[in-house]
Formats: sequence, C-alpha cells, structure tokens
Amino acid sequence: MSDQAPKKPTNVKLALEDGIAGGRYSNLQIVAMSETEFILDFGFVQPQEPKGTIHSRVIINPQRAKGLLRALQERIRMYEERFGDIPAPNSSTPFSPPGGGSLIN
Repeated sequence: MSDQAPKKPTNVKLALEDGIAGGRYSNLQIVAMSETEFILDFGFVQPQEPKGTIHSRVIINPQRAKGLLRALQERIRMYEERFGDIPAPNSSTPFSPPGGGSLIN
C-alpha cells in the first residue's frame, strides 16, 4: 500500500474570454499531427465558392487528443440516444486541405 493519500479532484473555475461565448460556426475541420502534437484547424468555406478561412487553431498533445476523442464519442452516443442517428458525412469534398492534414467534413 502507498503511504500517500489519494489526490482529491481539483475544482477549476473557468471563464470565457470576451467574444468566445457566442462561438464560431465551422463547416471545415482539418487535423494534422506531429510526433508530439495534434493541430486542429477550424474554418469556414463559402458555399458555391472554393474559398475559405481558418478562424481557429487548437494545438494539443497526444494524450489530450485521445481524451477529446473519448469525450466526443461519449457525447455523440448521448446525442444519438436522445435525437436519433447522425448520418455519415458525405465523403466527396471539392478541395483538399493544405499541409497534408486530414480533412474532416
């Protein structure tokens, strides 16, 4: 047995920065990676126009990426239980992401 008492969960108080609470709509997501990080780009592509803008980039380590995957899987499961199945995305996209990332649509 360990002499150390189990750690109590830490309560973290979070605040939203000004302008963040409203969120940003994204119809384009690009995922890239290196050995030490995952880069998540979020953007918007205008319909009928092959032009878009990346408006947010989040960089996380592999452990956080795996945690994000699990959290999304759980939330999708809960969503589908409540609202029904989410149809699979259309795999045809009119463009390829820059920089060799994976496009998630």
